[in-house]
Amino acid sequence: MGSRYVMESGFYMTSFAATIFIASLVTVGVLLITLLITLTVMLQSCQSKSSGVVEIQKTVDDYNGCKFFALYPELNILEADEIPSTCQAFAIWYIKAGQYAKDLNATMQAVENYFSSITSPNDGLDVVLMDVDDILSSDPHHTNLLMHRFEQFGCHDCVKEATHLKHLLIFRLYMKLRAGGWPLVLLSRRSLIQKNATVGHLISAGYSGWTSLIMRSDEELQMDTCQYFSTRRALMQRDGIRITGVISSRMDALTGPYLGKRIFKLPNALYYNFESTSISE
Repeated sequence: MGSRYVMESGFYMTSFAATIFIASLVTVGVLLITLLITLTVMLQSCQSKSSGVVEIQKTVDDYNGCKFFALYPELNILEADEIPSTCQAFAIWYIKAGQYAKDLNATMQAVENYFSSITSPNDGLDVVLMDVDDILSSDPHHTNLLMHRFEQFGCHDCVKEATHLKHLLIFRLYMKLRAGGWPLVLLSRRSLIQKNATVGHLISAGYSGWTSLIMRSDEELQMDTCQYFSTRRALMQRDGIRITGVISSRMDALTGPYLGKRIFKLPNALYYNFESTSISE
């Protein structure tokens, strides 16, 4: 006969039954350990996802904050403070991810579509105002400082690429408007003393055939730029000139009275909002 085991309770178990019992305990133990490991992995995964959600939310909040930081001084024609490091990173992303190029192309397409849908009258009195400071480069020394700063954030050519794209698309728009017979009036924030140099820069950049180039007199240099632009537009309308459209990337040229039929705000890469800021090395 097979061996039997006697339990203290008086329960008898064969060796075969004992083997099955022990195997069952081992199986249950393995299942419990497996369950524990699975729960641990799931908990870590949930924590990771939760951390990711928090991080994404923080990124979204930072981006929205930077948009406000850039938009507020632009809309109110104020000088901005120095760019926070987080906003510098988003400015780089805005260019490198191609969003600035998409915004600029979309705006240019909207301008071209509008002017292709209407015809310039033959009397030469319906004009398009364009901002010279969008056509010509800003102060080279300041641009070099901006490029140096963005190089520290891993974007050596961001400023150069964005500026080149802007100038390329504006030149294309300028030539299409000329071909469409639209008289083009160029408005500048610069002093009249710089007129010869400005004309030279325009010609060397391929621009020609504009109707007039308006620059600031000594008296107008004492005005803020918004008032200066408004005054000049008022004088044009007094002389019977009809403003069909105003094209600029800066709000001082797009606010105030006598704006004509349409205004077109060109997008700025975020760093453009700080071009007038004093940046130290």
